Parts: sequence; C-alpha cells; structure tokens
Amino acid sequence: MMPEAAYIYSPEQLNYKFSEDHPFNQRRLSLTLDLLKELGALEQHQIFPARMATDQELLLIHDEEYIKAVKSASTGLVQSSYSSTFGIGTEDTPAFPNMHEAAAWLVGGTLAAVDMVFELGYKHALNLGGGLHHGFRGKASGFCVYNDSSIAIEYMRRKYQARVLYVDTDAHHGDGVQWAFYNDPDVCTLSIHESGRFLFPGTGNVNERGHGEGNGYTFNIPLEAFTEDESFLQSYRKAFTEVVEYFKPDVIVTQNGADAHYYDPLTHLCGTSKIFLEIPKLAHELAHKYCEGRWIAVGGGGYDIWRVVPRAWSAIWLEMSGQTDFFKQSLPETWLKRWQKETDAVLPDSWYDQPDMYPPIPRKNEINLKNERTLNKALEPIFKKKTDNEKQNVLL
Repeated sequence: MMPEAAYIYSPEQLNYKFSEDHPFNQRRLSLTLDLLKELGALEQHQIFPARMATDQELLLIHDEEYIKAVKSASTGLVQSSYSSTFGIGTEDTPAFPNMHEAAAWLVGGTLAAVDMVFELGYKHALNLGGGLHHGFRGKASGFCVYNDSSIAIEYMRRKYQARVLYVDTDAHHGDGVQWAFYNDPDVCTLSIHESGRFLFPGTGNVNERGHGEGNGYTFNIPLEAFTEDESFLQSYRKAFTEVVEYFKPDVIVTQNGADAHYYDPLTHLCGTSKIFLEIPKLAHELAHKYCEGRWIAVGGGGYDIWRVVPRAWSAIWLEMSGQTDFFKQSLPETWLKRWQKETDAVLPDSWYDQPDMYPPIPRKNEINLKNERTLNKALEPIFKKKTDNEKQNVLL
C-alpha cells in the first residue's frame, strides 16, 4: 500500500524572521506542530526534513542578479538602490542576517514535498513553511523573498513533465505565481482573494486570464471586503471544481494562507475557522478524483498566529492524513495551557468559532450577490468552452 501523507518540517524554517514586531511570524510553525503532536495526530515517522534549496534551483525562477543581492543583504551589505531595484530593505521586506539561507530553506521544504510525492510515492505532502507567493523573478515583495511555489512548479514541469494546477486561497492575490506562469498553458493558476480594490497587492482582477499560449489558464475570484463563510465557500467550491475539470492537471498545489479570517489584522474578510476546515477537504477530494491523489500543500499568510493559524493549518494535515475525527474534540488542554501564557489573546478551545463572534454585516446580501457575479464572470471561458463542445457534439 502506498504511503498517504508526509509532513515537511525543519527547525531552520524558523529562521525566516524580519524582526521581533514584524507581522510575518514563523512561530506559527511551532504552534501548529505542537498542536498536532499534542493531539496525537502527527508521529515522528511522518515528519520529513526540509532542505536548503540550491542556487541552481532558485534560478529556475529568480534572476541571478537578484539572488546575488539577497546574499549581499544577508551579510549586512544593503545598498541604497536595493529597495527600489530588488524590493529588499523596504518596510514590508526588510533585510535580516542570513536572509538568503533562511529563504532557501523555505523553498527547499516545498521541493522536498514535491519529491515525496513524485519520487517516494506519497499521495500528499505538506510544507507549512512555504507559500511565499508574492516573490517575483527579480524582486522581493509582501514579506516574500524567494517564491517557493513558483520554483516548485517549474521544478515539477522540468523534472517530472507535470501539468500543474495551483490554487491559492490566501486573502492576498497570488500575484508572483500568476505572473511567473502567465504565458504557460501547462500551469493553471486559480486565486480566490480579497479584491485588490481594498488590499495589497492590488492585482487579481477577473480580466487577468493569461497571455499568449497561457490565455485561458489564469483564473481570479476577487471577493468583496467583509465576505463571510457562505459566499467564500460557494466561490471556492464552484471555481475549484470547474477549473480542475477544465484543466485536468497531473498534480494540485494549494497555497493555504490563513488570513481570510475575521481576526486577521491585515485583511477585511469575515471568514471563520469553518472555511479552513472545508478548504482542504475539497482539495483532497479533487486530488484523488483527477490526480491519483497527488496534492502538495504549502502555508502562506496568516497574521493572527495564536487564535487562527494553528487551527487552520492543523486542519490541512488532519484532512491529508485521514484524521478529521479530531474536529469532534476540543483542542488539547495541555496545548492551551502551554501557549496561553505566551499571549494576551484568549485561545479558543474548539475547532469551530462561535457563530456570533462578530456583529452582523449590514451589506451581506449585496456582498454575496456581487461575489456570485464575479464568480460567474471569472468562469466564463469554461462555460463558453462547454457550450461550444455541446454544439459541436450536436453537429457530429
């Protein structure tokens, strides 16, 4: 029987740290790992080490001059032009010691996940240290130095000749991955995010559909601010189901930012923990239906590291490894006691948030209607192709 799921983690992934008060905080990796261990849901034999990506692997996506600049900044040599030329030394993405090595470990974690699936026969692999989807070929952006998902996708394309579907449910648009494959018909990107009218990076419009041979293989669902669970999940389920059937990938890569939650301090969506239990459930189902189970998941955003991220990211592993019965239980008392003294936030003891956790949204119906229209517009190319095929079949 083939092994089912692999969890990728190394302590070196915790070294990706801009500053003490920066919102991107890899302590969430430790919180999640500890929660899964306290549950008894993650055994040591299921944990596999990340590795540090080589320069040759980074060059699959990133420019050589950019990598040199990152290395230079890692040693404290940050030239005044780096912020405008390479996006390094900005408020969002400041330089820090050994930044190159720390970022390369995150990339290597995602590459390790790829090889667990394609080399060692695992159905699924999870690297929560990955998901840095804003990194560009020659520029850092939005807390992201190297773009592990783009590198992993190109790695799969070249090494395994894989046809890749990338699905991004981070509240911020997955711009770096989209633009890396905008002309590529063998990579399809689907991003469901808060509209760029309200949120960084300002892209991810419905009319961004790909270019040249890649036209028709980019899908964006920009949601209205204050979107709630029902509308978010309707968009996600419909879009993912339609796109995977249309594209027929060899492997699914999901980016699992946990910042669509109401508690997240950097976004304006009103999701609850329910969406983070449902997101991996559908990914798991569709991976088995279309890709012989091949599913690689990475982390991403998520800035309430205490109340939201550990539950959201643990849910991915519990789904991958077939342990969703844990959702019927409370969170372990030992975990709650250990971490509660580290934060002023009151840690939830349930996988599910309270239904009245925030006041009613006055424009709910209007928001839902706008999102439904956006969804239908985004999927127009698929609907048109279905209609054309039906007409062709009638003629035949």
